[in-house]
Amino acid sequence: MFRLLFLFAVIVATSVAMQSQVQCPARPAPGSNVVDPVAISSQNGILKANLNFQTGMDDMGNVTYCYAYQGTEAPTLRLNPGEQIQINLQNQVQSGASHMAHQHAASADPCMGTMTSFSTNIHFHGMNVLSTCHSDEVIHTLINPGDPPFHYQVTIPKNEPPGLYWYHPHPHSLTGTQILGGASGALIVEGIEKIKPEVAGLTERVLIVRQRANPGGDLDAGALTLNYIPATFPETLSPMIAIQPQEKQFWRVLNAAGATFLNLQVQVNGAPLPLQLIAVDGTPLKTDQTVRTIPVPPAGRVEFIVQGPTAGAFTTFNTIGANTGADGDPNPPQRLAQVTVSSTPNAQSKLPAASDPMNARRFADLAAQTVTTVRHLYFSEDLTDPLNPLFYITVEGQTPKIYDPNDPPAIITKQGAVEDWIIQNKSQEIHAFHMHQLHFLVVARDGVQMQTPSIQDTVTVSPWDGESSTYPSVRVRMDFRYKESVGTFPYHCHILDHEDGGMMAKIEVDPAN
Repeated sequence: MFRLLFLFAVIVATSVAMQSQVQCPARPAPGSNVVDPVAISSQNGILKANLNFQTGMDDMGNVTYCYAYQGTEAPTLRLNPGEQIQINLQNQVQSGASHMAHQHAASADPCMGTMTSFSTNIHFHGMNVLSTCHSDEVIHTLINPGDPPFHYQVTIPKNEPPGLYWYHPHPHSLTGTQILGGASGALIVEGIEKIKPEVAGLTERVLIVRQRANPGGDLDAGALTLNYIPATFPETLSPMIAIQPQEKQFWRVLNAAGATFLNLQVQVNGAPLPLQLIAVDGTPLKTDQTVRTIPVPPAGRVEFIVQGPTAGAFTTFNTIGANTGADGDPNPPQRLAQVTVSSTPNAQSKLPAASDPMNARRFADLAAQTVTTVRHLYFSEDLTDPLNPLFYITVEGQTPKIYDPNDPPAIITKQGAVEDWIIQNKSQEIHAFHMHQLHFLVVARDGVQMQTPSIQDTVTVSPWDGESSTYPSVRVRMDFRYKESVGTFPYHCHILDHEDGGMMAKIEVDPAN
C-alpha cells in the first residue's frame, strides 16, 4: 500500500528540491566499494556535531534528503554509556514558499513548532532516553527552515546496552519522504566487546540498507541501496565488500528501508553460510545463535560475525525476500552486495581488544519481573478506497482512529509498571511494531512461548491469512521502571506509509510519585 502515497510525497518534495540552494553531497555510483560512513566519536564524555538538514537530487532524478556533515552525510555517531550527544541541527531546506509563511513558522518555539511541508526533527531510534524537547521528543518538536540551529542534548544512560542504534527524522506525515530521501544514520554505543569478547579485534563494518524511489516516483522493494550504493543487480553493478579468505568480520546491519522486510544471507556458490548472531536491536544476546538466515524488519538492526570462504568462491550478501501478505508490498529476493574474497588487507576499522566485563545492563532482568498489567492491541486497515487507505493501531475496547498528535494518549501508565502487550494483526499485511524510549522482551509469538526471548525495540507481526479464526500476534513485555520512560511518546508501525498514514498512537507514563 506504499506506492500512491509515496508518489504524492515525491511530487511535492521534487518541487522543493528544484528550488533548493543547498545540495546534499553526491552519492556513490553503482559497483562502488562499500566503505563505512564517516564516524564522529565522543571526546571527554561528549559527542559534538553540527548537522545540516538539506535536500537535493540523485542520479535518477529523485529527491534526496540528508544530514550533511563537513562535506559528507549521515555520519556514524559513536559514544559510550553514560555520555552525552550534543547536536546542533539546522534545517536548510529551501522551500520556495512565501517569506511570510516561513517567517511565521520560524518565529514559533520549535519545542511546540509550527507544522509546515518542510519541518523536520531527529528521533534517536532505540535509545532509552528522555522524551523531552531537546532530547528525543518528536510529537511537538518541529524545526523549520529559517529557525536558528536547534540544540539536541541527549544523555545516554550508564546501563545502556552496547550496540547498533540509529537516528532519523520523525515529523508526522513527512517521516517517509525524508527517510526514503536518505536522511538516516547509524549510532553506536561502544563496548560490545566487553560483553561479547568473541568480537574483540575483528574488522568491523557498518552496513545501512536504505530504500529509494525508481524513476517516476514508483517505489518497490528492489530499489535498495547499501551505504548509498544502488543494490539493484542485475540492472546495476553490485556494491562490493572485501574480505580475506577465512577472515572473521563483525557486520553491523541497519535496515533503514521504508517498507522492506529483510531476510539476510551470505551465500557462497549459492549456499548460505552459517552466521554467528551476536546482537539484535542494539542489545547483545545472552547466548550467540548460529543461523543461516537473519530476519530484519524495517528499523531493525542485527550484528553478526561472518567468516570469509576460501579464495575463488563466488560470494554474495542477499535478502531472500519476505512474505508480506495478500495486501502487502512485494519484498522480492535481492542481491545487496558481491563479496570479494582476496588476500589483500583491507583498511576497515577494528574493534578494540577485550577488556573488563561491562556491569549489569538495562532490561537484562526483564524476563524475571512480575507483570503488573496485560494490554491487548491490534493492527487493522480499511482498504475500501484504494486511493485513501486507512491504517490503525488500536487498544482493544477503543475505537480505531487515525493518529492525531493533538489527541489524548491511548494508554496511560506509571513509572515502575511492567506490562505485557499482546499485539494482534487483523489485516492481511505484515506490520513492524516499534516502541519509543524503551526496549521490550519478545515473550511469545502466536501464543507460543519463545525458546530464546530477545530484547528488541521493533518486532514483526505476521499478516492474517483472511481465513483463520485467530489472528497472528506477538506478546511483548514493556519495561517502564526507568526514569527515562517518564513522559509522552509514540508507538507505531515502522512501515513508513503506515506510520505517516495514521498507524500510530501515544502513551503517557506518569512519574511514580
